Amino acid sequence: MTSDAPIGVFDSGVGGISVIRQLRHDMPSERFLFFGDSANAPYGEKTPERVCELSFAIVERLRERGVKAVVIACNTATSAAAKQLREHYDMPIIGMEPALKVACDRGHGTPQRVIVAATPLTLHEHKFAALVDRFKAEHTIHAQPCPDLVTLLEHGRLGNHEAVMATLHGYFDRYDLDDIDSVVLGCTHFIFFRDYFRELLPDRIAIVDGNPGTSHHLREVLAERDALAHADVTGGVELSNSDTSMRMTTLARSLLDR
Repeated sequence: MTSDAPIGVFDSGVGGISVIRQLRHDMPSERFLFFGDSANAPYGEKTPERVCELSFAIVERLRERGVKAVVIACNTATSAAAKQLREHYDMPIIGMEPALKVACDRGHGTPQRVIVAATPLTLHEHKFAALVDRFKAEHTIHAQPCPDLVTLLEHGRLGNHEAVMATLHGYFDRYDLDDIDSVVLGCTHFIFFRDYFRELLPDRIAIVDGNPGTSHHLREVLAERDALAHADVTGGVELSNSDTSMRMTTLARSLLDR
């Protein structure tokens, strides 16, 4: 591992660009190679075995580019494949999980009422069940699958206010939001909808995501290995996608530049 090697980042589609934005902000000297698998999106409705297969193919692609670490910028792929990837590769594999701990810790000892919004596969995997088990004795946790948000972003409909708000109301009108303390955005696609969530939710409800924690963890891992890029180096982002259409290229660039 050398400090000037790039960092690989991948997602089931373009949602992981929200992670790239955080990483680029926190580590401007690093070079990032992002791969979105939009041709196979959404991962959240596939079997764990298929998601694992797709993840291995992507990480092998990134390994061939000489990356020094890989960030799985996808909660679903982390749930399905992170353990197996770490067993197979000797480079750091940084995964993600819904930031439930952050949401529960906000109460400073007071029980919290939390909605975790994520993909169906993330919410049904053992990894999420184990995470909930750590907190459910003291906190009230609602798991809310929101697969249509992934589809809206992948189809370039982020700016369609009517469609997005109708989708959110379809998922969240079942809750008494006056009885909720926070909503966890447990899919990297959902972070691009933060302003819509803010419009939907009462001001007192916090909106939490795992991107800052993932970035912090990556920086710590690289620092331990003396593999951080030198501060005087100019970093950058290279975007690629299994959907090679001009529409997807334009969408990915627009999300990076938001």
